Amino acid sequence: MHDTPDQVHWHEPKAGENAGYGKFKRAPMPYDRFMEAEGVPVYRGIGVRRVQDLPLAPWKRLGGRGSYIQLFGTEGLWGLYLVEIPSAGALNVERHLYEKVVLVVEGRGTTEVWQEGQGKRHAFEWQKGSLFSIPLNAYHRLVNAASAPALLLCGTSAPNVMNVIDNTDFVFNCPYTFSDRFYLWIGQHETGRYSKAHKHASAAVLVCIKGKGYTYTWPETLGTTPWRDGKADKVLRQDYEPVGLVSAAPMSGDWFHQHFGIGKEGLRITAWHGPNNQRSRKPGRPGEQLMDYGAIDLSKGGSAIPYHQEDPAIRREFEAALEREGVASRMNPEFYQRPPAEGEVVMGDVM
Repeated sequence: MHDTPDQVHWHEPKAGENAGYGKFKRAPMPYDRFMEAEGVPVYRGIGVRRVQDLPLAPWKRLGGRGSYIQLFGTEGLWGLYLVEIPSAGALNVERHLYEKVVLVVEGRGTTEVWQEGQGKRHAFEWQKGSLFSIPLNAYHRLVNAASAPALLLCGTSAPNVMNVIDNTDFVFNCPYTFSDRFYLWIGQHETGRYSKAHKHASAAVLVCIKGKGYTYTWPETLGTTPWRDGKADKVLRQDYEPVGLVSAAPMSGDWFHQHFGIGKEGLRITAWHGPNNQRSRKPGRPGEQLMDYGAIDLSKGGSAIPYHQEDPAIRREFEAALEREGVASRMNPEFYQRPPAEGEVVMGDVM
């Protein structure tokens, strides 16, 4: 084995040296190699302000133009790509052993879906804002019904499948017929309020479909008050508007993250987890009690930072952002008051 510019030859460690600290670079997974071979850009980051601003390149396999999106923390879990259908045209027929959900960013058209041996195709129409899924391993064709290009954001479970099977011919040419299933939700943040910071493993991709906002995220090793502790430069921020993206827990997971809607119309998001990545779907003993740790405060065994313990900079930034937008804050002062400990007497309770 010879040294290369990007990989140093391993040598027997000397006395007192630890063998685990060599300079080893992570090798690309099968899905990484697949993306790179497709000939379109691959965007990597914690999020995207607007997918409409991403560069597109001709995509031979799909028959349109597109770009891959791989958010930090979702590697091996969740795949995303942006594809443009040419005006009054269509993408190539696809069939694959991974599931796909589609959000229409711009345009209108029709999707045709059929299974092996079916003579009649099931067809449905879509327009800007439509959300639909493709049944697993079903043939499908996306047709643009307008004179302008259509733009679609697609999320897939391709990383899970390709990294396990590592054979693209089988992934795209398996003859087995599956029934459909789906795996996402939509929610809306109240105007003038924000949720607590919390941490959990990576998987979810949040897609902004209405309003605008931003997310702060930082590694748990920085603690709960990174601004006050002089570590603000290590906190990452992602702004977004329709259609923007953010990785809910980037990097290796267990990063604190906190989402803020600052528009007058509220912040509406859809969360894409993938079929096997949501926390409630993780392996464990059947029937055991599950907890939503992100909704439980750190002091009570959960992973959420209560408002009275969060960094004061968070509240100041949120209120300043609302003021710029002409929106009133609805974060009541009592939200930031420390709750009494068990058995503690507070003024007004006892006369």
